Amino acid sequence: MSLGLLVLTVLALAALGYAIGRRRAMATAGGDLRKLHSLPTFYGWITALGVLIPVFTVTVIWLFAEGFVIHNSALSHIDPADVPADSSVNLMMADVTRLAEGLSVLQAKGTDVPAVEQDIEALKTALGDAGVAMGNDPTPSMIAAAEAVRGTAKASRLGLSVVSLILAVAGLAWGLRRISPDFRARNATEKVSLGMLIAASLIAVMTTVGIVFSLLANTVHFFSIYPATTFFFSPTWDPKFGGGSTLGILPLVWGTLYVSVISLVVAVPIGLFSAIYLAEYASRRVRGIVKPLIEVLAGIPTIVYGLFALITVGPLLRDWIAMPMGIGNSSSTVMTAGLVMGIMIIPFVSSLSDDIINAVPQSLRDGSLGLGATPSETIRQVVIPAALPGIVGAILLAASRAIGETMIVVLGAGAAAKLSLNPFEAMTTVTVKIVSQLTGDTEFASPETLVAFALGLTLFTFTLGLNVVALVIVRKYREQYE
Repeated sequence: MSLGLLVLTVLALAALGYAIGRRRAMATAGGDLRKLHSLPTFYGWITALGVLIPVFTVTVIWLFAEGFVIHNSALSHIDPADVPADSSVNLMMADVTRLAEGLSVLQAKGTDVPAVEQDIEALKTALGDAGVAMGNDPTPSMIAAAEAVRGTAKASRLGLSVVSLILAVAGLAWGLRRISPDFRARNATEKVSLGMLIAASLIAVMTTVGIVFSLLANTVHFFSIYPATTFFFSPTWDPKFGGGSTLGILPLVWGTLYVSVISLVVAVPIGLFSAIYLAEYASRRVRGIVKPLIEVLAGIPTIVYGLFALITVGPLLRDWIAMPMGIGNSSSTVMTAGLVMGIMIIPFVSSLSDDIINAVPQSLRDGSLGLGATPSETIRQVVIPAALPGIVGAILLAASRAIGETMIVVLGAGAAAKLSLNPFEAMTTVTVKIVSQLTGDTEFASPETLVAFALGLTLFTFTLGLNVVALVIVRKYREQYE
């Protein structure tokens, strides 16, 4: 049974349990609702949850462990002699996975898979016709490993289906057996709901912990094979797969900060002033038109912004400013990426600041105006201080968005890792190099690949630092009102 069909079956059983639970509750009370501790709906919900929760828990654990089981099953069939000298076992396993998928495609097309597996050339031809690209030619051990992947995956899904259905039926029977007029179904449902909310919050926390752990573990591995002093203090970024690399982060950090600062210089004044205008001065009709138009900027794909930077903004800056002043002759520059990125993050500052300013109590404005202050003085001395925590949060969100942007930098600023003060030169950022180092079939054993995790941890540290600075600013300048 496929995973989708299994989900539909379990949902159908849960819906059936809900309906039967309601009816059984009314039946046990003799049709008199007053004899039930809880409303019939709660009896239906607790029965449905008894079906869903065990199946969901087991499915998550099963699917998590399934990958390890399939990997080890296939690995046991790999002959070390079949691993090319310029490859690795993990890359070979990637080929095995693609081969297993290709064999499934061939089987779905009606191809005699056992016969094709006996002829390597025929198998290569069939895979090519099916659109399956292999990094290395199939070997007998790879074919055996691919069959092990298919067999283990099929057995695993069959086992998951059987176990899930048994748990669903058992949960349904257990839920119906508990129903009685004295059963506190509402209390039980609320406890289960509380547990689900706690589990959801723990998932978010554990996801963050998992991200940090994965970055930290691979970063430690990177620094065990590459000197940290060179990484942090070298002004040269020159990765060479195969050895002889110089992986200095300084030019990448400089490019990231340079582009981000330019984008914030563009976005913060425009976004904040537009928020003040929309919240304090604009009529309802103007606000209803302008605010959605500003927010549309947040929905434009970043690749579109990148093309705008590459085709329009870059050539304009080059022809009108850089070349006449003799400070550059390229359309891919830091200024190009910074300006376009600033336009992109205007809604982050504007919309959030507007909402925060509108949340300031009207009584504060009325009191200030009643004391003789002008509207502009009221905004500067009352509204902005009261809304400062939210405004700082909006700017922080915009800064984090700018630091993590990739596509605009690739198309607008180029990929040159250099240290320069000239904003009309091509530079690059940390995110661009993370992508470039992990592009293609890579093996997490060389420093040229593992450096991506060190770069990612650096970005995480930057974001954490921004949060700390924002917290200090908010605590120092926040105005509190009774």
